[in-house]
Amino acid sequence: MRAPEFWTKDGPAARFLEPVGLLYGWATARRLRRGTPVRLPVPVICVGNLVAGGAGKTPLVADLTRRLRRDHGVDAMVLSRGHGGTARGPLRVDPATHDAATVGDEPLMLAREGLPVWIARDRAAGGQAAVAGGAGVLVMDDGFQNPALAKDLSLVVVDGGRGFGNGRLIPAGPLREPVPVGLGRADAVVIMGRDTARVARVVPPHVPTLGARIVPGPRVEALAGQRVVAFAGIGDPGKFFAMLRNAGCDVVAIHPFADHHPYQPTDIQPILDEAFGLGAVPLTTAKDAVRLPDDQRQQVDVADVTVTWDDPSALETLLGRVLARFSSPRPQAGA
Repeated sequence: MRAPEFWTKDGPAARFLEPVGLLYGWATARRLRRGTPVRLPVPVICVGNLVAGGAGKTPLVADLTRRLRRDHGVDAMVLSRGHGGTARGPLRVDPATHDAATVGDEPLMLAREGLPVWIARDRAAGGQAAVAGGAGVLVMDDGFQNPALAKDLSLVVVDGGRGFGNGRLIPAGPLREPVPVGLGRADAVVIMGRDTARVARVVPPHVPTLGARIVPGPRVEALAGQRVVAFAGIGDPGKFFAMLRNAGCDVVAIHPFADHHPYQPTDIQPILDEAFGLGAVPLTTAKDAVRLPDDQRQQVDVADVTVTWDDPSALETLLGRVLARFSSPRPQAGA
């Protein structure tokens, strides 16, 4: 689904739905309070957020997993719910045999980028399966409001431009839980992009604030000056289109779709025809590419992105503390 416009500002619709939002918040708090988290024998790092929709979690998950594997020498693996897929798991994503309809677009995208990814609706069972499969660290994509697994480091990701929307709970606004409650459980807040929404001023003083940005990779940079027809079905397609323009692409047409949109050939062929007629490159995100029909995927360029940190040493300090706590023996999974 696409986030409703009234989530960005207060108004009659938001106020009308506020009682339902309060009920949603009560249910979330009750679930967290009654949960009995399973403690795994390896560190669990959760990358979550407080709002529905895209905040940049998945690129951050990829960056952290690569950083842990490359710089710290640990067998870090991703754990995802597999949103949008039919498989309940636990199972390890195999990019050679699985498709997005089975395991979800984000897990498949990460697996195609060479990362080990597990999906499971039951996160405790998924974590235990990943540990049995050799995981030395688990990086959870989302799950901040899920109490199934004990978390050793919780990073709350916030879009610096959108912040917390109108400040109301789903469905009256984008929040999954009240901001003070959620930030009170966070070990650190990661603000993605410029903090025009002034997120930093509401973060508790004891919670570290890190800055990060999603920047275009070499494939996007190579398209600078070229005509592009861009399409995306992600949490905020507008951010993708803006990134392309800022990278110097001549974006001559855009086509936004709802997040996780299940593309059909009839969705894509008009875009390909339009691009051909305009002498432009059809371009989409890596997350969208895994949902395209095979023959059409080969006709579309895929944008690459990377994450840059304002202060990488602050992140390394957080990661180092978590890894150090696991240098002594820990209880077995499920104990």
